[in-house]
Amino acid sequence: MIDWPVATSPLAVEILGDAVKSGNAEIGIQLHPWVNTPHDETVNPYNSYAGNLPPALEREKFLRLRDKIAEKFDTAPMIYRAGRYGLGPNSAEMLRDAGIAIDTSVRSKFDYRPGHGPNYSKSPLVPYWLDTQQSVLELPLTSVFWGVLRKQGDLLQPLLNRYPLLAGVLSKLALLERIPLTPEGISSEEALRGIDIAIDDGLPVLVLSFHSPSLVPGNTPYVRTEDDLDQFYDWWRTIFAYLEKRGVTPTSVEEIVKSVEI
Repeated sequence: MIDWPVATSPLAVEILGDAVKSGNAEIGIQLHPWVNTPHDETVNPYNSYAGNLPPALEREKFLRLRDKIAEKFDTAPMIYRAGRYGLGPNSAEMLRDAGIAIDTSVRSKFDYRPGHGPNYSKSPLVPYWLDTQQSVLELPLTSVFWGVLRKQGDLLQPLLNRYPLLAGVLSKLALLERIPLTPEGISSEEALRGIDIAIDDGLPVLVLSFHSPSLVPGNTPYVRTEDDLDQFYDWWRTIFAYLEKRGVTPTSVEEIVKSVEI
């Protein structure tokens, strides 16, 4: 996913451009309101979620970013993720009008309302349509509950959000643990358990994620040193090897769009 600073960086174009042209990479859009023009809003926590902006401002920021990416990378992006997972009530219409086929902003089983964001605690884990016209497909980020009480996870999670220490106790006792498929704060052992649950539950697609600043030590709390970065890459090697072992194959935006059209 590319935001404004990356889209306008000659180095990013140099690094990613050839991979895109050769078909080995696809470019997506990620809108962080505070770095995207026009800067007509007050910069604050509420407005850091693009979906909270006035519809016209959200749309204008998005279109400028989309057009800049298309200009710099000579490709029409087909997938979107709102920065901070910040979909809003007008986002689906915006994406549909812009010809975006897939959104992947929804982080299932997470509630961002305490920080002025959206509530995804009851969002589906399987793909679903964002709009009634069935033109924008949502691929939610994969998060699952693991443990003896996992079937009660959706009911218990609001309580655990209020009492983090209780969440830690339940996790240590193997009673309940929420596992998002990301190397940021989730060990490979935890992620492997999450993958098993997702596969056993019959999820048709697994969506993994991380923040690109984690690729440079010191940018995020997840990767502070070179050793952390080595462990970060080891996480991905472990996960990819296990996915292959479980018969899970990679896909692409193009393949997913074609499968839905059929």
